[in-house]
Amino acid sequence: MKYLIQTVETYRVDKEDEAKRMIEEAKSDNHFILKKYSSEYKEKKQKGEIIDTYYKVTLTKAFTDEKEPEFRTEISYANDIESAF
Repeated sequence: MKYLIQTVETYRVDKEDEAKRMIEEAKSDNHFILKKYSSEYKEKKQKGEIIDTYYKVTLTKAFTDEKEPEFRTEISYANDIESAF
């Protein structure tokens, strides 16, 4: 039997309020425990000029205890494009 213990999800969002909303939604979700989270402002520069800005949001989600697992969790991933690469 396999148990999903923990995941780390990293997202890119355009605005700070989106990053804050994602974190607040994760805090109130009862499907997992939000163990750790961060939001980091990023800038992409070219020739010293800022050409893009965004926020990197990282969420660490715990689903069950590693030593005494109680819950089985399945996660599926969906994507709008045929291939990621």
